Amino acid sequence: MSPDILWFARLGIAKNLFTLVHAQAALAALPPNASLIDFAQHLIDQHYVTDVTALEELLDLAESKAASGPPTSAPFPLPGSYSQPTSPPAPSSGSRPSGPPAALNFDRAESLNDAELADGLRGLLAAAAASGASDLHLSAGFRPFIRKNRTFNDIHQTPLTPELARRLNLALLNPAQRATFLDTKDLDFALAVGPSQRYRVNLMTHKGGIAGSYRIVPGTARTLAQLGYGRHIPTIEKLLSYHNGLILVTGPVGAGKTTTLASLVALLNESREDHIITVEDPIEVVQPAAGCNVTQREVGLHTRSFATALKGALREDPDIIVIGELRDLETVEIALTAAETGHLVIGTMHTSDAATTLNRLLDAFPAAQQPQIRASVSESLRGILCQRLFPAMDGSLALACEILVNNPAVANLIREGKVAGLRNTMETGSRDGMCLMDASVFALWEKGSIPAATAKASITNRTLRNQIP
Repeated sequence: MSPDILWFARLGIAKNLFTLVHAQAALAALPPNASLIDFAQHLIDQHYVTDVTALEELLDLAESKAASGPPTSAPFPLPGSYSQPTSPPAPSSGSRPSGPPAALNFDRAESLNDAELADGLRGLLAAAAASGASDLHLSAGFRPFIRKNRTFNDIHQTPLTPELARRLNLALLNPAQRATFLDTKDLDFALAVGPSQRYRVNLMTHKGGIAGSYRIVPGTARTLAQLGYGRHIPTIEKLLSYHNGLILVTGPVGAGKTTTLASLVALLNESREDHIITVEDPIEVVQPAAGCNVTQREVGLHTRSFATALKGALREDPDIIVIGELRDLETVEIALTAAETGHLVIGTMHTSDAATTLNRLLDAFPAAQQPQIRASVSESLRGILCQRLFPAMDGSLALACEILVNNPAVANLIREGKVAGLRNTMETGSRDGMCLMDASVFALWEKGSIPAATAKASITNRTLRNQIP
C-alpha cells in the first residue's frame, strides 16, 4: 500500500474526519493498486465523509508527508513493513502463538519521540481491535501480547524494557491522569481514541516497572441474540418489563457482565420511554438517547463513588438505575432501597451462580438485619442472570447462563433463609424461564459448541456429567 494512503488514513482518523471502520471498509472495497484519489473518492461516494473541503486539504498534507516515506505506525493491521521483523529472535520454549501484525514497530519504538510513540500506540490499539482481540497488554519485562478468545498471542518476541513500557503506557494520559498515576501507582480510566474507539484502561506499577491493560470496548452495544442468550431472550425481556425491582447480572471476572449490562440498557433504551441513570467505573459503551434519556456517570470523573452517585440518583427523577458493580454494603443497601421505592435497578456482582449471589447479597448485612433484608430481597428481587464464557470449537467464545426468576416459591425460600433449596426449585421452574448453569453447559456440548472435556470440567451434576463420553 502506498505511503500517501497510509498517511491519509492515519491523519483522517486522528482528525475524526472518518473512522477506522470506514478506512478499513474502503481498503477492502478497492483493488490493491488503488490510488490515493480512489481511496478518498470511495469515502465520499459511501458518505463516510461529508466535509469535502477538509478532505481535499488532507490529501495535500498526506502527499507532502509521503514524500519522506510511510508513517512510523499504520492506522490498521498491515502486512509487510508493519509486521514483525522477518527474522525475529527465536522464541523461548514458553513462547505463546504470535498475534496479528503490530501497527507499531517495537524494534524502532525506543527511538521515537513522545508524539510518534503516542501515534504508534493509537495504531496498535486500532490494530488489536480490528483483529478481534479483547485486550492488549503492555507490561515492563514481558512481551507485548493480546488476548483473543481467552488465548494469549504475542505481538512481539522481545520483552518491553521498563523505560519503553513507561513511555508507552503514559503516552496517552492527560496531565491530571499522569499526576494521579505517578502519585497513587494505580489508575483506571476510559480512553476514547476518535468517535468510535473506546478502551477501558488499567495502569499499575509492579516489581518490573509499569504495566497497562487495555480492554477493547465495542463501539455499540450488542444484542442479546448476538451474545448467545437465544431461547432465554423472552425471559430476560419479561424481567426488563417491570417498572421496579432488582435485576442482578453476575459471573466471574471476564465473563462479559459489562457487555451484557450494556445490551440490557440498549434494549431498555429502545423499548421504553424513561430516564435511565447509569453509574460506571469507567463508562464503556456510550448509549445515545433513543426512546429513553440516558444519563451516564463515571466514578472518579463525575462522582466520588457508587454509593454517592446512587444517593444522588434517588433525587434525580430516574425510572431505571444501572450500577456497574455492587461492591460494598452501602451500595447494596441503597440499591435495595431504590428497588423498593419504585425504580428498576440493574447491577452486577462477581458471583458464579444464583445461590452464591443471594448468599453474598444477604451476608453483606449484619446478622441483626438478616430477617428484614431477607424479606426485602424476597419482595424486590426480579431475577438473576449468571453467565460464563467458554472457548468454543470454532475458535470463538460460547455463553452459558443460569437464570433465576423470583416466583412465589423462590421468594419463600429467600424469606425463610433456605437458599440451599434454590437448585431444586430452579430445576422445576423451567416454565417460568429458569435454567441451571449445568443444563446450559450440557446444551452447549450437545450442540457441538464446546469440547467434551470443557463441559465435563464445568458440570457439577453427576448425572449430566456421566452422559458426556
